[in-house]
Amino acid sequence: MDEDRTGQDSRPPRTQKRPRKVSPRYLENAALHYLKRYASTVSQLRRVLVRRVDRSVKEHGGDRAEALGWIDALVQKLMRNGLINDDAYAGMKAQSLRASGRSSRVIMQKLRLKGVDAELVQRKLALATAEVSDEAAARIWARKKRLGPFRRDPTTREENRQRDLAALARAGFPFGIAKKVIDGALD
Repeated sequence: MDEDRTGQDSRPPRTQKRPRKVSPRYLENAALHYLKRYASTVSQLRRVLVRRVDRSVKEHGGDRAEALGWIDALVQKLMRNGLINDDAYAGMKAQSLRASGRSSRVIMQKLRLKGVDAELVQRKLALATAEVSDEAAARIWARKKRLGPFRRDPTTREENRQRDLAALARAGFPFGIAKKVIDGALD
C-alpha cells in the first residue's frame, strides 16, 4: 500500500468503472464468463444479467424491456445447451452441504435463496438425506465446531452443554438430534 508519512493512503480514490452498453452479444459473453467461474441456477444468472442491464440503462439509456427479452432468450438457449441446469445444481449443492454437516433446514433455505423450485429442493434434499442422515450431519457439524464430545478439554463438556445445544439449534438441527449428539459418546 502506498502510504505517506502520516500513514494516509496517498493513492487517488478508485472510480467506478463505467458499464458497457448492453447488447445480445455482450449479455451472452457476460453469462458465459459468469458460468465459467460459478455454478449457478437460472434465477441467479438472471439476477446477475438484470443487474448489468440496469446499470447500463442508467448510464447509457435504452429500452430495459428489450434487454430483458434478450435475457429471457439467452437463458432459454443456455438451458437448451445444458449450461445451466437447476436440477443438477440442486443435487450437487444439497449433497455437498449435507456432507459438510449442514441441517436440512439450512440446505433448504440456501437452495430456495438461489431460486431453486421448492419441489426440486425437497427431492434433492431427500436424496442427500438418504446418503447422510440428520444425525450424522449433526455429528459432522459438532466435530467441526468442537461441540459436546468433540471438545478439546472434555472436563468443560458439562458446563458448556447448554451453549453446545444452542449452537446446534442455530445450525438448524432439531432439539432431539442435538441432545443425542451433545450427550453422546465420541465415536
